[in-house]
Amino acid sequence: MQAIQRYRDQAGGALMIAVGLGAIIEGQTYSFGSLARMGPGFFPVVLGALLGLVGVAIAASAKPTQAPKEGTVYKADWRGWGCIALSLALFIILGRYGGLLPATFAVVFVSALGDRRNSVKNAFVLAVAIVAVCVTVFWGLLQLQFPLFTWG
Repeated sequence: MQAIQRYRDQAGGALMIAVGLGAIIEGQTYSFGSLARMGPGFFPVVLGALLGLVGVAIAASAKPTQAPKEGTVYKADWRGWGCIALSLALFIILGRYGGLLPATFAVVFVSALGDRRNSVKNAFVLAVAIVAVCVTVFWGLLQLQFPLFTWG
């Protein structure tokens, strides 16, 4: 049991490296382009490389952990799972019928409530901050064709 616990971070890092390599390999089947004129393969290749680097950092910084005591039973955190699933559903629905602003607010607010240590106030402040960043980056700077508000 201790060996399994000890190498959990290395396995997680290796999985991230594998997914990153897969994204790089698949992204190379598309035109890469340049930094000034990015092709469809640019984003997956760069994202895959970054994911691989993060995987290397996680695997390299792994520390041994203590094995849990014999007979330890872990309970699933259904609140967290439920809030994440609900937030994704809300993003899809509100993104289609409400726009970027309400969809982003809903996904962050409901996901933040999945953590039992967060209060409604903290979730609200986080959601407002992330909405401001998303509107600035995606709608303002990148000119994403996703309306801020839409009805229907």
